[in-house]
Amino acid sequence: MLVLAYVENMKTRLGFEAFKRAGDYAFKLSVTSCNPLLSALVKENEIGDVDYVYKEMIRRRVEVNVISFNIIINGMCKVGKLNKARDAIQDMKAWGFLPDVFTYNALINGYCKKGGIGKMYKADAILKEMIESEVRPNEITFNILIDGFCKDENISAAMRVFEEMRTQGLKPTVVTYNNLINGLCLEGRLDEAIGLLDEMVGLGLKPNVVTYNVLINGFGKKGKMKEATDLFDNIVKKGIAPTVITYNTLIDAYCKDGRMEDAFALHKSMVDRGIFRDVSTYNCLITGLCREGNIPVVRKLINEMINNGLKADVVTYNILIDAFCKEGESRKAARVLDEMVKIGLRPNHVTYNTLMLGHCREGNLRAALNVRTQMEKDGRRANVVTYNVLIKGFCKKGKLEDANGLLNEMLEKGLIPNRTTYEIVKEEMVEKGFVPDIEGHLYSISAS
Repeated sequence: MLVLAYVENMKTRLGFEAFKRAGDYAFKLSVTSCNPLLSALVKENEIGDVDYVYKEMIRRRVEVNVISFNIIINGMCKVGKLNKARDAIQDMKAWGFLPDVFTYNALINGYCKKGGIGKMYKADAILKEMIESEVRPNEITFNILIDGFCKDENISAAMRVFEEMRTQGLKPTVVTYNNLINGLCLEGRLDEAIGLLDEMVGLGLKPNVVTYNVLINGFGKKGKMKEATDLFDNIVKKGIAPTVITYNTLIDAYCKDGRMEDAFALHKSMVDRGIFRDVSTYNCLITGLCREGNIPVVRKLINEMINNGLKADVVTYNILIDAFCKEGESRKAARVLDEMVKIGLRPNHVTYNTLMLGHCREGNLRAALNVRTQMEKDGRRANVVTYNVLIKGFCKKGKLEDANGLLNEMLEKGLIPNRTTYEIVKEEMVEKGFVPDIEGHLYSISAS
């Protein structure tokens, strides 16, 4: 009971320690106390501890149930350990329990989160397996799968699942339509997205702030600012409270359209309405100002952000580094990198690759290579983008043999060339009469 008491009082770590001590003192544990502990550990992403508790439950002959297995499977899927989730399903069956709708939903969600053609195909196959096993999918099952396909930019597959949902006698929800509208907006199919909005209203479903956020984002990315602004005004007219995401989406669209006055007017409106501005709000404005080369105002905004209790993040600094590099001021960009390290922020691949690109554009190859060394010391391995930047940089300086060496180094590390790599090799090497020597790594330049 001590384990359960700790968990119910939000003291998961103490509950876990009590669980371990119970074994040392041979205290009997029950599924009633172990399941809440498992659930709490999953919420805190302590999956290693989840695995430990599960194995100990089996070892101590605690009577596990379907809920125990579903919690474990959900936890494994949550962090992408899909093979371990599959193993848990086999254990579940060995204990005489059959997977239910919660089991399948967790597994489908796990594959959808991984994304990619292979994983989405597997998620779709699990739905079929589920139906064949006479486990009836629910709205959540279909919403997960539709969202997965939409995020994978496979709207035709999402629509097919949408039709299957109806075939199974289930009514689409607001979440279903939001996912589909988002998928259509990502593909720029805005007329169809509005068509789905009309359809959901016709079915008596009320669009929520997420629906409008998705549409504003879709129209904003296409530069259709009148439509995006009209949608924003519609939210207010319908009595739906715009969120910080709503504001950030429209501010970002204004900034990308070069309408900085409108962006700052909307920013002021946020302040007047008492809506909390987050780091993303400032990052959108900073990006817009950097495009205009207005670095002094950027510095003021960063100070304002800090005064409001917010900390500039890696994205903020990446925007600044990119702006300086585009202005041909890579030395200043390097100082920004030093500044972010001093305040305890860890640069990511984008940070390093952007600075390398800046140095390469200025023909400073030694500085670019020094950045790569710094990146590797920081525990970031050079990726395909890193090599693309360096290979192109060396090519532009006429150092084709060195570029060829970098290409081989990239391939030897098992990195797979992308379309950009092929284009660099074709345009900067082959078309200039230099045939790259890539022994053991032959691939077709013409295929690009």
